[in-house]
Amino acid sequence: MEMDFERCYRAVDSHDQRFDGWFYTGVTSTGIYCRPSCPAITPKRHNVRFFPSAAAAQGAGLRACRRCRPDAAPGSPLWDVRADVVGRAMRLIADGVVDRDGVPGLASRLGYTERHLHRMLSAEMGAGPLALARAQRAQTARILIETTDLAMAEIAFAAGFGSVRQFNDTLREVYASAPSDLRTARGRQQAPAGAGTIALRLAYRPPLHARALLDFLAVRALPGVEAVHDGTYHRGLRLPHGTGQVALTPTEGHVAATLRLADLRDLAPAVARCRRLLDLDADPVAIDATLAADPALAPAIAAEPGIRVPRAVDGFEQAVRAIIGQQVSVTSARTTLTRLLTAHARVDHEVVATGTGVSEQQLHDQPGELRGFLGAEELLGLPDSAFGMPVGRREALRGLARAVSDGTVDLAPGVDREDAVRRLLALPGIGPWTANYLAMRAYGDPDVLLSSDLAVRRGAAALGLPDTPPTLDRYAERWRPWRSYATIRLWRAA
Repeated sequence: MEMDFERCYRAVDSHDQRFDGWFYTGVTSTGIYCRPSCPAITPKRHNVRFFPSAAAAQGAGLRACRRCRPDAAPGSPLWDVRADVVGRAMRLIADGVVDRDGVPGLASRLGYTERHLHRMLSAEMGAGPLALARAQRAQTARILIETTDLAMAEIAFAAGFGSVRQFNDTLREVYASAPSDLRTARGRQQAPAGAGTIALRLAYRPPLHARALLDFLAVRALPGVEAVHDGTYHRGLRLPHGTGQVALTPTEGHVAATLRLADLRDLAPAVARCRRLLDLDADPVAIDATLAADPALAPAIAAEPGIRVPRAVDGFEQAVRAIIGQQVSVTSARTTLTRLLTAHARVDHEVVATGTGVSEQQLHDQPGELRGFLGAEELLGLPDSAFGMPVGRREALRGLARAVSDGTVDLAPGVDREDAVRRLLALPGIGPWTANYLAMRAYGDPDVLLSSDLAVRRGAAALGLPDTPPTLDRYAERWRPWRSYATIRLWRAA
C-alpha cells in the first residue's frame, strides 16, 4: 500500500480523525505508533514513518500510544470497497478465521497457497496474516483486561493466544506493559456485571446518521431476535463458538456496545460483525462528496449527512429475509418471518405435544432474552406447515439451505463477490434482485443499485430522476463506486 509522505504528514499535523484507520504514524524518537488524530504534539518529519497497519508498526518494534489508542481506531474503509484477495483476507482475519483455522484455513478459504497469501499481505499491509491476527489478539486481550475481572490465563486463551507466555510477551511488546499493569491502569472502574458481559466503544468516522440506521433496523426487527428500544438496538447472535447478545447505542464519536457472550473466544468476531452491521468502517465524507455532486441528491445529503448501509451479522439470515421479501412489502415479509421463527421455536423446544407452544404474541412480549436467527440445518428440519408461503418460495429457501450446508454457497463477507452472486443466481427461486440485495447487505458490496426495486424507483421519481430500470442504471453511473449508498438514499426518498 503506497502512502504519500506529504499527504500523510499534513493529516497528522492537522490531527484529522477522518484518516484514523487509513494509516498509522510511527515516531522513531519515542518508539510509539499513533493514529493520525493523536492529540500529542506533531513529531518532527525526520522522526516519522507511516505504516499501512498496526501490525506493520508493531513489526517495526513500535508500541501502541497509550493516549490515542491506535488499535481502537475504525478499520480502513478500503476493505469495504475492495473485493480483491487482500480485502477479502482482511475481512476474514477480522472475523477470527486465523484464530479458529490458522493461516492454512485462511489460505484455503481464499484459494491461494500460504506463501503467496503471505507475500500479497506483506506487500499491501506491511505484515503477514499471522502478524495481522496477532495484532487483533492483542487488542482483544486489552479489551478483556480492562472490561472484565477474568484471570489472565482465561483472557489469554479467550483472545486466541496459544499459551500464557505468548500472551504476556505479545502484550509487553505491543503496549510496553505487563497485562497486570494494564488492569491496574484501569483504576477503580468496575467491570460490567454478569459473566461474559463486556462493554466497549466502537469507533466510527463522523458523521453518522444514527436515526436512519435505527429506523431501518426497527421496521424490520424480528421478535425474539432483535428489538429497538430508546435509541438502542438489541439482537441475538450466532457466533463460531456459541451464542451471544448485543446492545448497540450510537452516541457522539462512538457506538456504545454491551456484549453478553457464552464463549469469550467470540469477542473478536462479535465486534467485527457489529461493526459490519452498522457500516462503521465507511468513509462518509468521501461517499457523500461523490453523491452530492449530483444536484438531485445534494439537498438530501446536506439534510442527512452520514447515511450508512445497514449490513448483516448473519449471511444466511439475510438470504432468508431476501427470499421471503421478494415482491412483498416489508411488513408482509416481517409477518412471514415471525411465523417461521415461531414454528422453529415450537420445534426447538419440543413443546408441540404438550400443548404449551410458543405463540407470536409471546415472542413479542418477551424481548429480554434474544437469540440468533435459525441456521441452515434448522431450517431444513422444519415441516412444510412452518413456512406459510407458496411452495416455490418454500423450496427456494430449502434449496438455499442445502447449498449453504454442503458448501456450494458461502454467505460470509470474505468470499469472492462476483463468484458468490453467480452461485446464488444458479439456485432455483433466486433472481437478480435477491442476489444483488445480498451482495449489498451480506457481502458488503458498496456499489450495488437495485434499479428494479419498486421503492428505489419511487424514490428516484420523487427526486425527479429516471425511474425505469434501464434509464436509472445509465444515470447512476455517476454515483460509482457508492451506488449502494445511493440505493439507501432513494429508499428514504420513497
